[in-house]
Amino acid sequence: MSATSVIGLQWGDEAKGKIVDLLTPEHDIVVRYLGGNNAGHTVKFDGETYKLSLLPAGILHRSVVSVIATGVVINPKAFLTELDGITSRRGDVPPTQMLISDRAHVIFPYHIAEEAAFEKARGGNAIGTTGRGIGTCYRDKAGRTHAIRMADLIRPEALKRRLNEVVPQKNQAIKALDPSMTPFDADAIFAEYTTYADRLRPYVTDTTAFLHRAVRENKKLLFEGAQGCLLDIDHGTFPYVTSSNSSGCGIHSGSGVSERVINRMIGVVKAYTTRVGGGPFPTELLNETGNRIREVGREYGTVTGRPRRCGWFDAVATGYGARLSGVDCLAVMLLDVLSGIPDLQICEAYDIDGQRVVDFPSQVEDLARAKPILRSVPGWTEDITGVRKLANLPANARRYVDTIQELIGYPVQIVSVGPDREQTILD
Repeated sequence: MSATSVIGLQWGDEAKGKIVDLLTPEHDIVVRYLGGNNAGHTVKFDGETYKLSLLPAGILHRSVVSVIATGVVINPKAFLTELDGITSRRGDVPPTQMLISDRAHVIFPYHIAEEAAFEKARGGNAIGTTGRGIGTCYRDKAGRTHAIRMADLIRPEALKRRLNEVVPQKNQAIKALDPSMTPFDADAIFAEYTTYADRLRPYVTDTTAFLHRAVRENKKLLFEGAQGCLLDIDHGTFPYVTSSNSSGCGIHSGSGVSERVINRMIGVVKAYTTRVGGGPFPTELLNETGNRIREVGREYGTVTGRPRRCGWFDAVATGYGARLSGVDCLAVMLLDVLSGIPDLQICEAYDIDGQRVVDFPSQVEDLARAKPILRSVPGWTEDITGVRKLANLPANARRYVDTIQELIGYPVQIVSVGPDREQTILD
């Protein structure tokens, strides 16, 4: 059995899609197991750029089966729009190449309205969600009584019955938060979503059973993480997190496959740190250097287009993510973005109330008081986008990578020096 997992170790947006794309040809099946259309990958393939959200990066490879597993929440309209975008550029995607879990939960228009009402009610304390109804769909999943799954969606009688139960209660709840809301009509939602169901039905199946068979048949599986460890609902910077287990802890619950089958866990990190939305960010750079990193690194959300907050590499936060997910090695991405910055800094510890802290705080209030203790590393001016071996990196660039490896405690085996697949150092 050969199974690999690709996990982001920071606050997401670590360029995991490139690593998944590089590894996909070595595997038979690529599995997306959490999140929804709040996540995104930008992948360069055959000279073209693809922005993927719900679809696994494996969808670009015809010889590979892509699986959207149980832990994902699905907006059918968003999924079909994305699928149509792929088919218009690469041809039809048959049901044999794309499988959707019948256990996955469905996002409806009232989830989006409910999330907007919650965020509005929080005012200045808003979490900073993507506004796509992800969290409220997961809320219904945990609450059970309002949850509707893909198996219900593709069965018209079940869908109609569930919508007639749920929609009136949702109207009451949302109106209490936002009296100006226009009530949702269960019949209208049913009519819209049955058209989606007709197109989705061939793709929907028991993906857990499929993956269990694949394990028995010694198929090679690749698990594609979304978001990042520090956004994990249980282990991240709560409440400024996503609504699922975005660390390696979520693989089993999201896919139904035991973590024991995974023999390689790759932790993906940026050579610096970014995050989107609210929440503490100890190494954030609110200056020209931060702006430079944002512009050179094109640090704008794949899904939302929102500018990302940028800062120095945080070894305290990233090391926590690595330990949490149990990685075997690191992939350092976007190293080329730092070229030309004369003096680089890496956060090796926090100062919290005068105490040196090397463990990532469990409470967001403590993280908000953390001041980064920085280690200086000299920068480099050379263009590294053509480098293909670690030994050929400029001395200071190699020193920077070695410092990350030392502080995190895991070997760096992949370094990205540009957006194209070929611009990758594989050690």
